[in-house]
Amino acid sequence: MASARRQFLLSVVGIGGVTLHRRLAAGDVVSGVLSSGSAEPVAAPPRAAPEAAAGQTRAAAVPTQAEAEAFYSQRRNWGRWGKDDGAGAANLMTPQKRTAAAALVKTGRTVSMSRPFEPEQHFIRVAARAEGGGSVVDYYGFIYHGQTITHVDALCHVWDRHGMWNGRNAETEIDTRGAKFADVTSFGGGLITRGVLLDVPRHRGVPFVAADRPVQGSELAEIARAQKSEVGPGDALLIYSGREAYVRGGAGYGGSTRPGLHLSCASFIRDRDVALLGWDMMDARPDGYGLPWPVHGVLFSYGVPLLDNALLEPLAAACAEERRYDFMFMALPLKVPRGTGSPVNPVAMF
Repeated sequence: MASARRQFLLSVVGIGGVTLHRRLAAGDVVSGVLSSGSAEPVAAPPRAAPEAAAGQTRAAAVPTQAEAEAFYSQRRNWGRWGKDDGAGAANLMTPQKRTAAAALVKTGRTVSMSRPFEPEQHFIRVAARAEGGGSVVDYYGFIYHGQTITHVDALCHVWDRHGMWNGRNAETEIDTRGAKFADVTSFGGGLITRGVLLDVPRHRGVPFVAADRPVQGSELAEIARAQKSEVGPGDALLIYSGREAYVRGGAGYGGSTRPGLHLSCASFIRDRDVALLGWDMMDARPDGYGLPWPVHGVLFSYGVPLLDNALLEPLAAACAEERRYDFMFMALPLKVPRGTGSPVNPVAMF
C-alpha cells in the first residue's frame, strides 16, 4: 500500500499537482494534493481591476473586486450545521424535501447525467471453471477529479487561504492517506432532492456558452423567471451550458481560457440556499479576480457539493420535451472513507 501511495503522489506531481510539504507564509494559499485537471493555479495575486473574463465588457451586474471577495469572506456557512459537520448544504436535503421531490415523479422517465466512464487503466482477468464456464473480473485505475469523469466533490476537495470547509486547516486535515474531515462518506445516505435545470443556451438562442461570454448570476435569475423555475432551499441546481455542442464545434474544453460560469453565479447560489451545484461547464477561465477557486468556492465557503462534468445535454432535451424543468434528482456516491469525492451516475426522474 505504501508503494501504491508513493506511485500515486509521484504521478500527481508529474501532472502538475502539489503535495503537502510546508507551512505557508501568511497570505499564501494552502497547498494540498490536487488531482489531474483539477489543479488550477493556487497563488494568483489580486487583480487591481475588477474586469470579468477576457472578452467581456464591464456591466452593472458584474461585481467589483471587493464585492467578489465578499461573496465568500462575508457569506460563509461555516458553523451553520455545527463545527464538526461535513455534509454542508446537503443537510438541506431533508426527509420533507425528498418526499416533495418524489411527488414530482409523474411518468417514471429517467435521464442519466453521467458521461461514459472510461478509466485510464482497465485490466481484465478471465478465469475458467474446471466443470465448464468461467468468469471475468475487472481492475480500474483512474483519477476522477478533473474535466472528464462525472463525479461528486466532497467538501474537503479544495480550499483557499482562509481554510477548508468549516474553517478547518488543510495541513492537519489532509494527508497522503486522504481526508480526516468532510470526506465523501458525509453523503453516504445519497444526494436526493428536487432538481432544477437552467438551460443557458436555450435562453440565449445559441448552441453553447462561449469563452467571451460566461454565465452571469443575474442571467441565472432571468432564466429561472423565463422558465418559471423557482430555485429554492435544498434544491439541486443543474446549469446547462452546452459543453457537448461546444466540443462538437471543434473546441477542446479546458486550458487557460475556458467557457463556463462567472463568479457572480456564487451569489445566486447562496441567495437561494442551493444544496448541490451540477454543471457541464465549470468556472470560466480566466476569472478576472485572481481567486484560486472562483465558483468552486461554493464548496468550501457555502458547503455546496459539486457535481462536476455532468452530462446535461440529454436532460435539457428531456426538460424541453416534458415542458418542465424540475424533477426528482438522485446521486449516490460511493462510501469511500477519507475519499475526496466519488464517480457517480446521477439520475433525473420525471
